[in-house]
Amino acid sequence: MYFGMIQNMKYFLPMKNRLNKILWTLKSIHNNIKLKNKLYQIIFEAETPSGKMFDVILLISIVLSVICVSLESVDSISLKYGVLLRSLEWIFTILFTIEYFLRIWIIKNPFKYIFSFWGIVDFIAILPTYLLFIFNLQFLMIIRVIRLIRLFRILHLSSYIRGGQTMIIALRKSIPKIVVFLLTVLLFVIVIGTIMYIVEGPLGNNTEGFENIPNSIYWAIVTLTTVGYGSAVPVTAFGKLFASLIMLLGYGIIAVPTGIVASSVSRIETQNKPVDQTTNSNLKNVSNHIHELKDDLDRISRKIDSLK
Repeated sequence: MYFGMIQNMKYFLPMKNRLNKILWTLKSIHNNIKLKNKLYQIIFEAETPSGKMFDVILLISIVLSVICVSLESVDSISLKYGVLLRSLEWIFTILFTIEYFLRIWIIKNPFKYIFSFWGIVDFIAILPTYLLFIFNLQFLMIIRVIRLIRLFRILHLSSYIRGGQTMIIALRKSIPKIVVFLLTVLLFVIVIGTIMYIVEGPLGNNTEGFENIPNSIYWAIVTLTTVGYGSAVPVTAFGKLFASLIMLLGYGIIAVPTGIVASSVSRIETQNKPVDQTTNSNLKNVSNHIHELKDDLDRISRKIDSLK
């Protein structure tokens, strides 16, 4: 009998060890899930105090990093504090790298984040520092400033975000018209540049800046957009008259894409207004139905009381 008990114990001990391992694995998985949920609340949610604090620290770090990169581009500052600025830049890069991989680890669908707009921006923000060993892409780290757009989420500026979305939709709808407009302007600029080459170039007065058609087209673009660098100036009477007409025409050309986008924005806002009014009327109807049901329930309860 004693021998049989020993054999049973030998049989149950491995089972006990397996159960302990299973329990330990389940406990570690539970702790892992708990940790992921906690980190998700901190990193991805700006509503909680810890999440808001994390976002504020992240934005301050981004600003300081951008300042370091900007200061390093100044030769006098780089000579004195270059080592310090580069050390700070590596510290910020390591912190951003840890944050990037934490985001991938805690999210349910990592590939959705990796290939999203924010995932690509976060990746590009840390990439230039590591590529310094191969290419000199140090000043591309200034792209980190794009991450400051998260400020809208932290400060609950939802109205600004909605306004930005309206602008994006308006631009998308205006793309065909803007493309046609830009192609027309491009053809117009080529014609103007060729005419100015004939008038002011070697065939005409041989004015400096109009030696060839590409230079003349460049002058036409600068003049039509009312930039006017002054690197090339027509000297003939016809050239000056033509340049004056182009400058005046430039103001009208600037107004065209503005009007196209403004018209699209106005159309979108007009379409959204009836939807809002319909929603409000539906809410009122639901509220009225709820009050009517409440009155019916009160009447039924009174009748039940009277029967008792």
